[in-house]
Amino acid sequence: MRRRTRAAVSAGVLLAAFATAAPATAQDPAPDTEQAAPGLAWGPCADLEAVEGEALECARLEVPLARTADGAPADGSGATVELALSRVPATGTPERTLLVNPGGPGSRARHWAAHTARRMPAELRESYDVVAFDPRGIGASTPGIVCDPGHLAPVRPDTVPADASAEEALREAAAAYARACGENTGALLDHMRTEDTAHDLDAVRVALGRERIDYLGYSYGTYLGTVYSALYPERVRALVLDSAVGPDTPWYESNHRQSRALDRAIGNFFAWTARHDGVYRLGTTERAVADAYYRLRSELADAPDEGTVGPTELETAVLVAAYTDAVWPAVARALSSRVNDGEPAALVDLHTRFGEAPEGDRAYGGYLAVQCTDAHWPDDWGTWRGDAAKAHVAAPFMGWHNTWYNAPCVDWPAESGDWFQVGDGPGEHSAYTGPALIVHGTEDGATPIEGAHALRARLPGSVLVTEDGGRVHGITFGGNTCVDETVTAYLRDGRLPERTGRGPDTACAARSAPAPRTGQGAPATRADPVGPVRLERSDECRQPV
Repeated sequence: MRRRTRAAVSAGVLLAAFATAAPATAQDPAPDTEQAAPGLAWGPCADLEAVEGEALECARLEVPLARTADGAPADGSGATVELALSRVPATGTPERTLLVNPGGPGSRARHWAAHTARRMPAELRESYDVVAFDPRGIGASTPGIVCDPGHLAPVRPDTVPADASAEEALREAAAAYARACGENTGALLDHMRTEDTAHDLDAVRVALGRERIDYLGYSYGTYLGTVYSALYPERVRALVLDSAVGPDTPWYESNHRQSRALDRAIGNFFAWTARHDGVYRLGTTERAVADAYYRLRSELADAPDEGTVGPTELETAVLVAAYTDAVWPAVARALSSRVNDGEPAALVDLHTRFGEAPEGDRAYGGYLAVQCTDAHWPDDWGTWRGDAAKAHVAAPFMGWHNTWYNAPCVDWPAESGDWFQVGDGPGEHSAYTGPALIVHGTEDGATPIEGAHALRARLPGSVLVTEDGGRVHGITFGGNTCVDETVTAYLRDGRLPERTGRGPDTACAARSAPAPRTGQGAPATRADPVGPVRLERSDECRQPV
């Protein structure tokens, strides 16, 4: 799957009346009897820049490489991994800790403590420490995932195979990447499941000296939060899950669903561009703009721009428009400049800012390390080919691309396991039953809205707040007053909207689409140019996703 940003709300937004649920503080467990880890040595962040002067601190924490199902060290080898953490201390008395994960898998997370703290209202910042950590194998955590940086170097092969020979070449490249990950990373690949990171999350809680934590997870971070809350239900005070991964669809099926959702989302961008044909001159209908995009894609397959942007680079650059409408003016301008004026500079710049490059190797390898082992994948390439062909017909924007992005899982050198399914059925893990808040935009392309409804059904204490017509992936603390007030009330004193029928329990109005723009510079933004951008994909959300 993947991730990408955020939001002022139009007047007239209806904020549902809150039902006064039992305050979260009423659920405090008995005093924690576990032995606290040695105190974290917080200090200056030598390799991480604070955001707008936030008082950012960093620390490191050693945790076991391998664990049993209940989180205990699994063997006597003493092998460990070291997690890199960041913290923005509360502006007042630190009464609680908010642990934040921006998604992924494969994405660095430490920077997200400062980004989240900057967005939070002052009343929360006064009492909350905000903490984030790079998951095992990722970013500044060690050891790191290392595969083959050259795999992502431009110009990459076209993701839509022209014939059997082209398909075989792509297939071999994916297999070679999987082999490289095994050869260059080693034993860590056997311990990269979401459950491993969930146990790490609890080790962070213990090191912080907290009996319970508040958790805010975006995108893949919602699955991590779902798993953590099932494994450690008594350690959760508040659980906010934004842009939810469907709990009932393991990654193979989930990626095909995502391809279709991304196709719908990019259609929203094409339609917006068509409404502003006087500015961008790419066509007066969604279909006409789409045709212009696909003609350009074919042209780049024959002659990549500046030896850098071929059809695959075009896909990865334009993909950001399926994650957030904040970048629509910039993406439309880049396409217009290239299609109408033959000028590639803006398109090359778009690829530089939002596309994939060799330095993303650890992120891509980290993504695969989790996804390939979190669940079982078909081992028959004929199944992949048939499903990819169907996906391409239904969703040509990302159908084949998503297939090749995940294809190394066919030959992954670490064993896969069963999907961590929460629920009350045979073989399922008992789901968290406490109060939880799910937040989701109805037009989200990276994580289809159906997943949010499915997660609501799996978590009996949850409520679902939607941004009706929302086109942004990751909306909490993004400027939508209706959403942000709901989240703030929940974190502050445990109040949630009343759980109604099948949901959503509260529907917030989405902000209006951006105005067209033709000037140079950064994309037009509302609250922030970056947010959780693409689910399970970029190293730091191309900042970010």
